[in-house]
Formats: sequence, structure tokens, C-alpha cells
Amino acid sequence: MDVKVVIFDWDGTLIDSVDHIADSLHQAATELGYPELEREAYRDIIGLGMIEALERLYPGLSREEMMRIREGYAGYFFQKVTTPQNVFEGMADMLAELRGSGRSCSVATGKSRRGLEVALTSSGLGSHFDITRCADETKSKPDPLMLEEILDFYGYRPEQAVMIGDTRYDLDMARRIGMPAIGVEWGVHKRDVLEQYDPHAVVSSVDALRRTLGL
Repeated sequence: MDVKVVIFDWDGTLIDSVDHIADSLHQAATELGYPELEREAYRDIIGLGMIEALERLYPGLSREEMMRIREGYAGYFFQKVTTPQNVFEGMADMLAELRGSGRSCSVATGKSRRGLEVALTSSGLGSHFDITRCADETKSKPDPLMLEEILDFYGYRPEQAVMIGDTRYDLDMARRIGMPAIGVEWGVHKRDVLEQYDPHAVVSSVDALRRTLGL
């Protein structure tokens, strides 16, 4: 692909964290007395901002109730520190190759700024990215505002970038502004879901992603 910037989702795309997020949400909500949902429900909202995720999981929550669950979630989630071992195999090398080829890299994530800042450092990936945008400082996916802010930073048009993600929210976000997208199958949503959003490609391995990006 002839693009100038590659924009990555974080959880489930670069980092093997989907199960930990789902477990943390489940524990936080049920500990506070909210109904236990199917495991797939907790996985399906990964990629959204926390407020938007909770609105889908437990409709009708007050803002105060959301904050209580959010605090409980953070308590569980931060018990486990993201390390380089949580980075999907081959990803760190691919990021280095992308930058070596003259392309820029950035992150658009549903994580909080606090969570991403910790993970950027502890994962060892932080130095690869010029700009990162989080759901709690802009609008949650699938609203494309975070992509627009990244494009503004670089001065690029949507067709000069590509969004890479594991969820329908990632691909829907890119589609809304005419940005090419690549879906990855090792995270939340599988090929049949990802292909509904007209991606440039859906890949099942990091090697296939490298080839799609022309590395």
C-alpha cells in the first residue's frame, strides 16, 4: 500500500489484551451487583470508550454508576502490567520496518489516556508513534474524530493513511471518512464481521499484514 501514515488500534491489534479487558470488566461489574453477561458481550465492546461500552452493556446506568464500574475496572486492569511479552509476535519488528521505510505510525484507541501512557512505556512500543489519540480526550469510535485529529497533525488526507484494527469500530471509523482500513483477525471480531465494513484487506497473521503494507 502506498500510504504515508499507518494508524494502529492498540488492544487486540498490537497487544494481546482482549481477555484481560473482558475479565476486568466482568469482575468490576458483577462485584458491584450488576448482572453477569455472556463473555462475548464484554469482548464485543472492546474498542469503544469506557462510557460508550458501559452504555451498551448496561443501558440506563447513571454517570455515577458508570464511574464506580470504571474505578473497579481500573483496579483490576492495572493489576497486570503490559510487557513486551504481551506484544503480538512480529509487531515490534514491523513497526521498526515501517518507520525505516519512511512511513509514520500513530495510535487511535478506545483506551483512556492514563491507560495508554502506562502501556506505551511498559510495552516498549512508545517510541514508534508520533501521535496517539484516546477515547477520553476526543470522541469514541466509530466517530472518526480521532482519525481526523491525527490527519490534521500530519497534514495528510484520509487516502494517504490506513487504519489497522481488530474490531468493527475501527473499520467503521475509517470508512466514515474514506480512509482505507485493514482488519486483523487475532483480536475481537472475525473476518465475517470485519468484511462488512469494506476494508482494503482482512489478514490472519502479522506476516500477512506486513505483505499487505508492502514490507
